[in-house]
Amino acid sequence: MTATVWLVPHTHWDREWYEPFQRFRLRLVDLMDDVVARAEREPDFRFTMDGQMAAVDDYLEVRPEQTEAVRALVARGQLAIGPWRVLMDEFLCSGETMIRNLEIGWADASRLGPVMPIGYLPDMFGHCAQMPQLLRHVGIEQAVVYRGVPAEVDSHEFWWRSPDGTGIRTEFLANSYGNAADVFGSGAASERLAARLATQSHWYAGDFLAMYGTDHAAPLPSLMTEVAEVDSDPDGPRVRVATLTDYLAEPRHPSEALRVVDGELRSHARANILPGVLSVRWQLKEAMARTERLLTRYAEPFAALHLPSLPAHYLAMAWRRVVDSSCHDSVTGCGVDETAVQVLARLQEGEHAAQAVRDSALASAQALSPAGSVVVANPLAAQRDDVIELTLPVPEQWDAVGFELPGGRLVPAQEVSRPPVELARETVASADLPRLMHRVHDRELFGLQISRIELDPSEHRLTFHLADHGDPDFDAIAAEAQLRTAAAESGPDAVWDVVTADEPRRRLAAVIPTPALGRTAIRVAELTPTGPEGAIGQHHIRQGERMLDNGLVQVRVDADGTLTVTADGVTLCGVGRLVDGGDPGDSYNSAPPAHDVLVSEPTQVAVTPLGSEGPVVGSLRVDRRYDLPVTSDLAGRSDSTEPTTVAMHVELRAGEPFVRLRLDWQNVTRDHRLRLHVPTAEPATVSHAQGQLAVVERGRTAEAGPVGEHPLPTFPAERFVDAGGVAVLLGRTVEYEVVDTDPGEGGTEIAVTVLRSIGYLSRNVHPYRSEPAGPQLPTPEAQALGPCHLSLAVMPHRGSWAAAEVAEATEAYLHPVVVAGGAGPAGGPLPSVEGLTLLGAGVQLVSLRRRADTETAVEVRVVNTSDQPTVAVFGSDAVPVTAGHAVDGFGRPIEPDDAGDQLEVADGRARLPLRPWQIATVKVEIGAPVST
Repeated sequence: MTATVWLVPHTHWDREWYEPFQRFRLRLVDLMDDVVARAEREPDFRFTMDGQMAAVDDYLEVRPEQTEAVRALVARGQLAIGPWRVLMDEFLCSGETMIRNLEIGWADASRLGPVMPIGYLPDMFGHCAQMPQLLRHVGIEQAVVYRGVPAEVDSHEFWWRSPDGTGIRTEFLANSYGNAADVFGSGAASERLAARLATQSHWYAGDFLAMYGTDHAAPLPSLMTEVAEVDSDPDGPRVRVATLTDYLAEPRHPSEALRVVDGELRSHARANILPGVLSVRWQLKEAMARTERLLTRYAEPFAALHLPSLPAHYLAMAWRRVVDSSCHDSVTGCGVDETAVQVLARLQEGEHAAQAVRDSALASAQALSPAGSVVVANPLAAQRDDVIELTLPVPEQWDAVGFELPGGRLVPAQEVSRPPVELARETVASADLPRLMHRVHDRELFGLQISRIELDPSEHRLTFHLADHGDPDFDAIAAEAQLRTAAAESGPDAVWDVVTADEPRRRLAAVIPTPALGRTAIRVAELTPTGPEGAIGQHHIRQGERMLDNGLVQVRVDADGTLTVTADGVTLCGVGRLVDGGDPGDSYNSAPPAHDVLVSEPTQVAVTPLGSEGPVVGSLRVDRRYDLPVTSDLAGRSDSTEPTTVAMHVELRAGEPFVRLRLDWQNVTRDHRLRLHVPTAEPATVSHAQGQLAVVERGRTAEAGPVGEHPLPTFPAERFVDAGGVAVLLGRTVEYEVVDTDPGEGGTEIAVTVLRSIGYLSRNVHPYRSEPAGPQLPTPEAQALGPCHLSLAVMPHRGSWAAAEVAEATEAYLHPVVVAGGAGPAGGPLPSVEGLTLLGAGVQLVSLRRRADTETAVEVRVVNTSDQPTVAVFGSDAVPVTAGHAVDGFGRPIEPDDAGDQLEVADGRARLPLRPWQIATVKVEIGAPVST
C-alpha cells in the first residue's frame, strides 16, 4: 500500500474560454466564496489556487471585503497562491513576457502572504526549452507539468534541463491535473481511491499525488468527511489533504537519480498538445508580437534612457494587458468569438499605451531638433545603418536631394514618388464660399495646417495652401470675413473654383546611421553635382520588370508568380509558392478532409514594378489569383469556388542579405488552411527555430502515443525558422513544417501556415483527435473572413544559421528605427544622442528598463543566442558604465554562480561572461547620454 496519498484540492480556472471573462468570473466568485468559508470552518482543509494570481485578484475585485480572510488563509498555509499572474501559452508569447508574468504574479501574491514557490504549469500546450532557466532566474526551484512530456519519462519526477545546462526538479502530472477528480462523492470513496492507486501508483515510489480538481470545479462539500472515512479504514490508504507547496516541500529522490530531459516538451506521447492553436486567429498572434516588441524594445528602453520622469504606472498597465492576453485560452484563440474580441482589444490597449510612452520619450528629442528636421531613433543596442522611407516637403526646383546629418555630412536619398500637390478641386457657388471655413478645425484642413489662403477674383479661384507647419497667426474668423467679401463682390451667380493644395512633397528613402539606443536628427538637403553619390551603401539597387538586385540578393519573378532568389552563393527556386487545402478542423487541431483538394497553381499572375531604381530600395508587386473552394467538410472540399487574389509585395533594401515579403489578400472562403512554401537549398532533416530566448533543433517527425492525438510534425517559431540553407524571418509567431517536395525530387520546403480558417471551438468528431478539447461551439469569426496579411523575409545562406548570422539579421528586421518630426526652433543644429551600447558575439538584448524614478541605474537583460561562451560588454566612450552588479529576474542582487560569471566594471565598460544560451540580468549605472 502507498505510504501516503497527498490529496491536493484545487481548481483549474480558465479566466476566459468557451465563455467570456465576466461570465466565467461570476462562477469564480461563487467558487471562492465556498473555498474561503470552508477553509475558515475546517482547519484541515487546503486549497491550491491554480498557480495564477489573476483568479484571486478577479475574486477580490468583486469581494474586497474578503481580502483579510484570504490573507489569513494564505498565512496559515490553507490557501496556496501564485506565482504566475496567468497560466500562459509558452509558445505564443515571448520569454520576457513570461518573466514579467512571474514578476507581476509574485508581487501580487506577496501582498497577501507567502507565495507558492513552484513553477506550476498544468495545462499549457507544451513547454518551451528555456522554462527551467526562466524559473531558476527568479529563484523558483521546482516545476510541475502535464502536457508535452516525452514517452521516455516513466516516473512522476524528472530533471528538466534548459539549453544552458540549468536544471530544475520537475513533477510530472502523469494522469493529468485531475487524476483524482472523480474519487469522492456518491460513497465508496475508499474503493475508488484504491482502484486509482492500482492503475496509477506505478508512476510513484511511495507517496502518491492525487490532484482533486478539474476545470472550473470546486471540491465537494462532503470532501473532508469522506477523507476522514477513508482514513478510518485500517486497511485503506492514509490520506493527507495538502497544497502543492506541502507536497513538494521535501524531495523524494536525489536529483542525480532523476532521468534528465533536455529542452522543449512537445511530445504527443502522454497528452494532447493541440498544435493548431498556433495558427488560428492570426490577428491575436500579430497583435501579441507587435505589442511585446513595442514594450520591450521601444517604450521601456527609450523611457529609461531619455525620459527624466518615468511613466512607471503606465508601463505596468501596458504589461498587465499583454500578460493577461498571453493566457493559454486567450492568445491561443481557442475560445469563443466574444473571448477573442476581448483579447484583441486588451492587446490593442497595451499597444496604445506602449506607443504613448515611446512617443513621450521621443518628444524630448523632437523639442531639441529644429522644425523641418526628422528625429531617427534606434532600438538596437549597437550603432546601425537603417533604411527610412517617408514623405517630406521638398522645393520643386531641387533636382537631387539627400539628408544632412549632424556635423554636416550629406547622404543621398532615393526618390520613390512625388505625391500630387493638388489634394482636391471643386466648384462652389459664391454664396457658399464663406461656409468653406466651417471645414477648418483651428488651422487644420486635410490633416495639415493652413499656411495661407489665396484669392483670385478675376478667375474666381480660391486656393487653400497647406503645409506641415502652418501660419501661427492665421485667423479663421478674419479669413471667413475675407471670403464673405469676395462672395459679395463677385455676385450671387458666380461660381468659384476651390483648390486645396499641399506644398511640394517627395517620398524619399535613405540609409541613415544612428547611434546605439539613441537618436539622430536629419533634414532634407539639396545635393549638388559634386555632392556624395552612394556615400552609404555603395550598391545601386537594380530593378527591372521582373527582377531586383541589391548586390547581396538577386530576385526574379517566375511565370507562376513564385520567386527565384539567389544570395550567398545559394539559389532557391519557387520561393513564395502558396498551397491551400481544406481544414474542417477546429481551433485546437487542423483536419484535412478525407478527399482533400490542394490548390497551388494561380489562374492569373501579374507583376508590377513599384517606384524606380535607386541606391536604397527596390520593390515589385506580384498579384496571383487562385480559385479556392468555398468551404470544406470532413468528406471533402466544395465544388464551387471563389476567386482570391493574393498580392505579394517584394522588396530589397540596401545592405540587407534577405528579401522582404508581405502578403495581402481578402479571405472570402471558409474551412481551409493556406501555407507559404520556401524551398530549402539542400534536403533538410532538421530545422532550427528561434523563440522564447532559445534556438531549438527539431526533427521531421513528432512523437506519437496512445492518447489519441495525431502527431503532426508542425512546430512554433517566434522569430525565425531555418532549414537546409534558408532562413525565414518572422514578424509574428507561426506554425511551420518541413515537407517533402513532389515525390521523386528529393527536395524539401519550409511550409509556413499563413492562415487557418475554421468554424468551431472544438469538434466532437475529429480525425486528428479522439476526444474533444472543449465544447462544440460555433466560432464564425475564427474563419478570419476579410483582409489578412503576413510579413516575413527569406534569407538564403551557406553554412549553419549561426555562421550566417541569421539571429542578428532577424534582430535588425524586427526592430526598425522610428521617426518623428523635429519641433524646435527652425534652422538650429542637428543633435545626435547615444544611449547604451551592448556588444558581444551572439549576445542579444532582451529588455532594458528603469524600475522607478528614484533609480539612476538601468536594468538590462541579455541572452547568449549561441552554443559558444561569450562576453557581453555594456557601455561605450560616449556613455560609459560606472558601476554595476548582477541581479535575478526580479531585479534582486545575486551572487554569481561561479567566478567566471562575475560582472567586471573597468574603463567605462561592464563585462559579463555568458555560458552558451545563458539568460542574465544586470543593473548598471551609466553616464548621462551625450549630445553631439
